[in-house]
Amino acid sequence: MFTGIVEELGTVVSVTPVADGARVVIAATTVLGDAHLGDSIAVNGCCLTVVELGEGSWAADAVTETLDRTALGELAAGDRVNLERPVRVEDRLGGHIVQGHVDGVGRLTARDSLADGSTRMRFDVPAPLLRYVVEKGSITLDGISLTVAAVDDAAAAVEIAVIPHTLAVTTLGPKAPGDPVNIEVDVLAKHVERLLIVRESAAANVADGTPEGELRSERVGTER
Repeated sequence: MFTGIVEELGTVVSVTPVADGARVVIAATTVLGDAHLGDSIAVNGCCLTVVELGEGSWAADAVTETLDRTALGELAAGDRVNLERPVRVEDRLGGHIVQGHVDGVGRLTARDSLADGSTRMRFDVPAPLLRYVVEKGSITLDGISLTVAAVDDAAAAVEIAVIPHTLAVTTLGPKAPGDPVNIEVDVLAKHVERLLIVRESAAANVADGTPEGELRSERVGTER
């Protein structure tokens, strides 16, 4: 588990195709301080496993599922990436609960510098994910815990007000319209939705006589 507080900007050394996946080598310093083989490190919000440690670098294998569901497949040598180690029990939860399990990929569509020094950034979001996003709630973009400033359901987009510090220490600084971002929505919202679905199904079971313990949706799915 992570918190969405980026520890350092790493640099992609190489991306080597391996069958349908890829071996990604990243230069870093801070996150390597206590790293061991098998540890997890979030790269642009995607939880990856350390499979190789070198002098000032580490490597991870991105499998087909990872490349299909994230923007890691667009990385190239020289690209900067946000890095974060898993949170420890005694650490402060400075951002919010982040799993490192990317839900989808969005793109920056606009950025405007404001008089107070902040930057308003607008991102498109896959429509199925929007129901988990609320104004003033949290969203993870490229591994960064951010507060949602506005939600535009009609355009399937969200807006974020980014302070200068965040722009300086993460990959949001140089991003331009059209650039991709990995999106992870709040896992708590997904759990609440699932609980409501199960409760509604249980209520429907009582109404139509479905045997206790069998979800109505499961029974309906097997009927022909």
